[in-house]
Amino acid sequence: MPTPTELNLHRQTRVLEIAFDDGSHFNLPCELLRVYSPSAEVQGHGPGERVLQVGKEDVNIERIEPVGHYAVCLHFDDEHNTGIYSWDYLYRLGTNQEAMWQEYLAELEKAGHKRRAMDS
Repeated sequence: MPTPTELNLHRQTRVLEIAFDDGSHFNLPCELLRVYSPSAEVQGHGPGERVLQVGKEDVNIERIEPVGHYAVCLHFDDEHNTGIYSWDYLYRLGTNQEAMWQEYLAELEKAGHKRRAMDS
């Protein structure tokens, strides 16, 4: 599994930029990272238990805390900080970003939530 060579938070644009040793490079929006947090609060405790996160359009990361040599804990400004983002999970988010984003938008629509336009 690839490991990160660079990790940069761009607070202004709310994007976590991550580069891996296989040459992959991803720009992950904080909103995507928050709504797909690997925490039990978001993912539930088993298959099919994921909780749809709404109102996260403007969420940002306040700080990034290393977890050993395999992950980071992202501390969001909505006080969510229980997800441990392994390198493997971040890589999967990056490689599947478009599909996961479309899934999130479809879930919001199905649940009757309208996503606010981003403040620039």
